[in-house]
Amino acid sequence: MKKRASFKYFKTSPEIIRLAVMLYVQFPLSLRNVENLLHERGIEVSHETLRYWWNRFGPMSASEIRRKRVQQLRAYSKSKWHVDEVFGKVNGRRHYLWRAVDHEGGVLKPLSPNVETSRQR
Repeated sequence: MKKRASFKYFKTSPEIIRLAVMLYVQFPLSLRNVENLLHERGIEVSHETLRYWWNRFGPMSASEIRRKRVQQLRAYSKSKWHVDEVFGKVNGRRHYLWRAVDHEGGVLKPLSPNVETSRQR
């Protein structure tokens, strides 16, 4: 198993390194744009240093992002869904109508236009 990259021999604080790498990852910015953003906040770092940090700590940041996404998906799967259903007659034909609602009040939409919310019985 590969060892995690450490911040042991860097003069810059780990918070600044993480901020710079995450700015580069999360937003469509170039290294020079990240350099300018950090300069506006009083942090003097060259774009070459940012490139080095990205090569060194990028995989670690990517694994953190993946782990957080998996945790969000697991939390989302614990949400509750409720289904309202009723049989009714329309023009003398009996139909089964349903609507699924999640715990936040969002309504489930059919997956494709071929899937209808009413079914003949």
